[in-house]
Amino acid sequence: MVYEGSESERERAINEWLPVTSNRNAKWWYSAFHNVTAMVGAGVLSLPYAMSQLGWGPGVTIMLLSWVVTLYTIWQMVEMHEMIPGKRFDRYHELGQYAFGEKLGLWIIIPQQLTVDVSSDIVYMVTGGQSLKKFHDLVCPNCKEIRQTYFIMIFASVHFVLSHLPNFNSISGVSLAAAVMSLSYSTIAWAASIGKGVQPNVDYSYKSTSNPGKVFDFLAGLGEIAFAYAGHNVVLEIQATMPSTPEKPSKGPMWKGVIVAYLIVAICYLPVAFIGYWAYGNSVNDNILLTLENPTGLIATANIFVVIHVIGSYQHSQWLLPFASHSLEVFSVSLEASMHHLAYNLQTQKIQLNLVHKLDMHCTGCITDGSITHWRT
Repeated sequence: MVYEGSESERERAINEWLPVTSNRNAKWWYSAFHNVTAMVGAGVLSLPYAMSQLGWGPGVTIMLLSWVVTLYTIWQMVEMHEMIPGKRFDRYHELGQYAFGEKLGLWIIIPQQLTVDVSSDIVYMVTGGQSLKKFHDLVCPNCKEIRQTYFIMIFASVHFVLSHLPNFNSISGVSLAAAVMSLSYSTIAWAASIGKGVQPNVDYSYKSTSNPGKVFDFLAGLGEIAFAYAGHNVVLEIQATMPSTPEKPSKGPMWKGVIVAYLIVAICYLPVAFIGYWAYGNSVNDNILLTLENPTGLIATANIFVVIHVIGSYQHSQWLLPFASHSLEVFSVSLEASMHHLAYNLQTQKIQLNLVHKLDMHCTGCITDGSITHWRT
């Protein structure tokens, strides 16, 4: 759809169409559980394993430092959301465009945001499938073996329903459930570890004996902690759902929600990381729930909690893809222009029409009229 009129009218029409900004009635507690769901994910279960790769001293230091640094950076983003009077940076790429320019900002931000969102969704798919399979194996150990691929497909089928929800605020219930689940399975993980106690012959030394191996393990541990503290890629979009006036800017309730969210993050992360490593040392699995086999009912419950949580986390990343797709109009126009100058013949027209069909784009104008075609998603 092509909107006529001023830039402000066009932006307003876009905001009313996009799921995040079509409803700006969110409360501060929406910010709390949205941020918990966005940040606390599959990564928390690998924190004891990350500790085993880092050791006590570096591990504790990096865990605490990561909490402080990410809290500071999220505060920066909350402040920058409305740093220009009368302008809201509702989407990540808008802030990038303000910092780096209209075109360069898109090229810098969009590929990275798509990479993060798609990669995160892949991780959530696999984690959801793994946890479903673990739940099945625990509650029905004598049942026929089912491949993990099918559990991933079952997990994916849930999103065929949730993807039809109209806007970001409409998944608030899903997000709240996911936030509660994250706190629940994290508590189960560290409480069960305390119940197990320190394992016989526990070893806190590095697994690798060679210096290169220790370096690679250390870097891998840093990566696992960095992944666990992810979630900043949706901060601006979460704040965009909140009402804002000159007297009461959105940063007030947003920051209140962030503080609550980070307290919950600390409650989830630090006990799991430290107690899990304390109990199992370097023998801990890369998923603490896989290390914990008993009590069976409790671990099965924790796994189903993980499934519910990653359903919510998946939805947070999934909602951003249409925004990035809208921004890709710039790439579409550039691609068409390149094709137009490459070969002005029937074959080029066939390629263009094929791309229009494959990318689900609509063409206003035609390559045969000698002008640059305008596409939209």
